[in-house]
Amino acid sequence: MDMDETKVEVRNVPEMNVAYLRHIGPYMGDSALFGRMFGQLFSWAGPRGLVGPQTRAISIYEDDPCVTDPEKLRMDVAITVPAETASEGEIGTRTIPGGTYAVGYFELAPDRYGEAWDRMGAWLSESGYQASEGACMEMYLNDPGDGPDAVHKVEIYIPVKPQ
Repeated sequence: MDMDETKVEVRNVPEMNVAYLRHIGPYMGDSALFGRMFGQLFSWAGPRGLVGPQTRAISIYEDDPCVTDPEKLRMDVAITVPAETASEGEIGTRTIPGGTYAVGYFELAPDRYGEAWDRMGAWLSESGYQASEGACMEMYLNDPGDGPDAVHKVEIYIPVKPQ
């Protein structure tokens, strides 16, 4: 998929209840980190009956890597769960607020996430919207498997408000 052909739309997104694992520190380009964290999260959720066709896998980014020291970056890997799901050990639960988000759809190789985020930034600068309070997210729409031909289908969410 050519990044210049990316479609971005502004959507009103409902709140989502998630179970999550938090990582503090550098994460960019570390696919093994994401794999371990999602593996741990799904290993916890599966026996509890929390994984099904409705489950969405999400990475939540609390800090802007352009302004936050890499050692202080906060990132959660999460899956959608019912509202009554309880925290347990390292697994926390939280509600991602609903609201207005710019949402871009991408089909990309694992090493092109940075380009996708750059494309979202370029769209934002030309859109009449500005980033608003709240975390940015990646929602994964497929299980790409491994290998050089793995295609990741992902939506990138940025909370926005009119300029």
